[in-house]
Amino acid sequence: MEEEHEQEKRNPLLDIYRKRYKALLVIPILLLVLAVVQISMQIASTGDFVNKGVTLKGGVTVTITSELAMDITSIESLLVSAFPEKDLAVRGLRIGGETRGVIIEGSGIDYQEVLAAVERQTGPLTRDQYTVEEMGSSLGESFFREIIIAILIAFVFMAIVVFIYFRNIVPSSAVVLAALSDILVTLAVFNLLGYRLSTAGIAAFLMLIGYSVDTNILLSTRVLKRKGGSVFDRVVGAMGTGLMMSATTLTAIVAALVFTQSEVIRQIMTILLIGLIADLINTWVQNAGILRMYLHKKHVQRENE
Repeated sequence: MEEEHEQEKRNPLLDIYRKRYKALLVIPILLLVLAVVQISMQIASTGDFVNKGVTLKGGVTVTITSELAMDITSIESLLVSAFPEKDLAVRGLRIGGETRGVIIEGSGIDYQEVLAAVERQTGPLTRDQYTVEEMGSSLGESFFREIIIAILIAFVFMAIVVFIYFRNIVPSSAVVLAALSDILVTLAVFNLLGYRLSTAGIAAFLMLIGYSVDTNILLSTRVLKRKGGSVFDRVVGAMGTGLMMSATTLTAIVAALVFTQSEVIRQIMTILLIGLIADLINTWVQNAGILRMYLHKKHVQRENE
């Protein structure tokens, strides 16, 4: 006991984490509420809970590359003025640390009109300087619905496995709530950053479910299944392992974001980065707090008996 108090004196944050865990639950609750509000506003303003890219809603993607640096702001302004009523998204393509290309996504527009508009800024483009990908709107919408159904099924089966493993409603619900919170917070931040979700982004959300369940099961198993030491000691022990796992994954993600030239990989890594940061809060503040409250209540009930 004396060693524990000495450790807390040396680490005031650990002392706050031990004593104020109920108050700290306000943080993940607030994040979840804000995420739900943002997604609700997104639905009210656009009709969809996320900004969908061409691969999910249909349209055309034009990728233009150049040996010289390109002024993305000028190209974007040119396209917006040329097609004021069209839904366009313009992103830079970085090669060797410089913007050497542009990716233009749009719905209800002909790619030849886009190329003609861009050529006013860049001059004539040769065939090897651009690529065009087209996706039908009905095919994109159908694909999006099927993917959403697949995610919901994956989430339901994950919840079933967790309930079977723990055979207890409270810790099982805490794991599922943490995973759901990770997804909603990530989706809200993704919307706020102005990204458009592609098929690669959907895959990233599926990966995020796995990462979330991984750390939360680690915590719940260590706290509920292991004996010896106080509940807080077991939480801190699990945290050491969990934070090391998250740190190694975050390091790899940041490295990929810094060095990759692929927009597909960049979107996957961005979603995972947001999700893993949210998972740190939802696992070690929300889930840990719920488990400690549950075990404390269980301990009090046993003493009263």
